[in-house]
Amino acid sequence: MNLPPAPRHPGRLVFLGTPAASAVALTALVEGGHDVALVVSQPDRRRGRGGSLSPSPVKAAALDLGLPVSDAVDDALAVGADLGVVVAFGRLIKPHVLAELPMVNLHFSRLPRWRGAAPVERAILAGDDRTAVDLMVVEEGLDTGGVYDRVEVPIGPDDTADELRATLAAAGADLLVSNLARGLGDPVPQQGEPTYAHKIVPADLAIDWTAPAAVIHRVVRVGGAWTTHDGSRLKVWRTARAPGTPDAVAVPTGDTPIWLVEVQPEGRRRMPAAAWANGVSADVAAGLGR
Repeated sequence: MNLPPAPRHPGRLVFLGTPAASAVALTALVEGGHDVALVVSQPDRRRGRGGSLSPSPVKAAALDLGLPVSDAVDDALAVGADLGVVVAFGRLIKPHVLAELPMVNLHFSRLPRWRGAAPVERAILAGDDRTAVDLMVVEEGLDTGGVYDRVEVPIGPDDTADELRATLAAAGADLLVSNLARGLGDPVPQQGEPTYAHKIVPADLAIDWTAPAAVIHRVVRVGGAWTTHDGSRLKVWRTARAPGTPDAVAVPTGDTPIWLVEVQPEGRRRMPAAAWANGVSADVAAGLGR
């Protein structure tokens, strides 16, 4: 399918995004004086224990900014926009929309590495020491479009996925606004062997205590890591590769020990690992993974 080229200096924009990381770019566009004619986000969903419907972070931000919001992608074609801006929208955009409205996307990886749904998490799990934000063309293929511009970002050895995502969101917002200000150039085709950032599932976050400490630390940094302890589910929220706090508890791994810093026993709140360990009658390490 031949896509319409993005205008060098677009006037009216449509913004498509859903999570908090997307709201950073939306706010930057508005503060930069861009005309955002419509915001498209995922429908309201039940969040939290109360079960009441709540808007996505992007919808909430759009309403605060006084922008019209829709959950129907086709509405992007009805507002006379010159360009669509996509940031972690979470849904594929149908070909008939792309055929009428050129779109650019902020993708949180150095393409073609980590195309797909979970580039931040997959980069951490793989042990990558760098990633990037790419401003790219939206095509029918999954993150296959040419790249307009890129900002590279280092991944620290203790960076969590949430922390890294926040850094990338800020860098991406600056990248987007600066490119729109000076005018979009010609996109450059991606080069290299693609890898795919498949969606994270619970099995990806299960801790294997026979793995090396570095691998376990990466799983915990993604967020939502879990194990069992004497038959009960235990979430592990924070670990350290070296002792640094009296609240940490050393446990063995496939090579060197790792320190549990913050955990959450089943049915309880998050707590320092030492407080949890003090309430465990059996040997802490012996019960892990059982």
